[in-house]
Amino acid sequence: MNPNTGRPLRVLGISGSPHRHGNTEQLLDRFLEGAADAGGDTEKIILSALDYRSCRGCNACHKTGICIINDDLIPILTKAVPEADVVVLASPIYSMSITAEMKAFIDRAHTIWAQKFKLHQVHYDKEHFTTHPGYFLATAGMERPDIFDYAYPIVTAFFNGFGCGYTPDHNITAPGMDRWGGIKGHPTALTFAYTAGKEAVRQLERMQEK
Repeated sequence: MNPNTGRPLRVLGISGSPHRHGNTEQLLDRFLEGAADAGGDTEKIILSALDYRSCRGCNACHKTGICIINDDLIPILTKAVPEADVVVLASPIYSMSITAEMKAFIDRAHTIWAQKFKLHQVHYDKEHFTTHPGYFLATAGMERPDIFDYAYPIVTAFFNGFGCGYTPDHNITAPGMDRWGGIKGHPTALTFAYTAGKEAVRQLERMQEK
């Protein structure tokens, strides 16, 4: 429960996988299940099910703070993400980075950058970053030691824009899907995601009760 609002903590999961119910979405589902069992109010958004376009690079938002493209991403970027207490981005690794669906979503979040640095309409203090954690969940077929490294700066930019505290221990990654035959064959990933989701809510509740 959020003591400031009197409502359950909102946990928003955003899946960037074009493969419904695949490895990454299953990992996200377990995180959200753990968060719900801890009392969180969870919501899952499937980007591949939405009608949206990528950023045009027109920089119109530098003048207005508003994206000129009116599509399904607008309520997510202006309401769902800013109102969430915990934001979780989930993407499999395609060609050494996040999916096109997730990248287009993050690029469209450039509006928050414009609001912060061009128009000075938005400011997040240190406490906001502490009380609004961001998590990144990812799966990969390969087991290269750097398989997730190229995704981290991109999701970092997104979380920084929305004032979400994102640290390396908020990465929940599962490589070796080819070797394990999928996420269900992995010995620890689903259990770890469930525990992380539950702890994310409990830790935030403890923090906000102080």
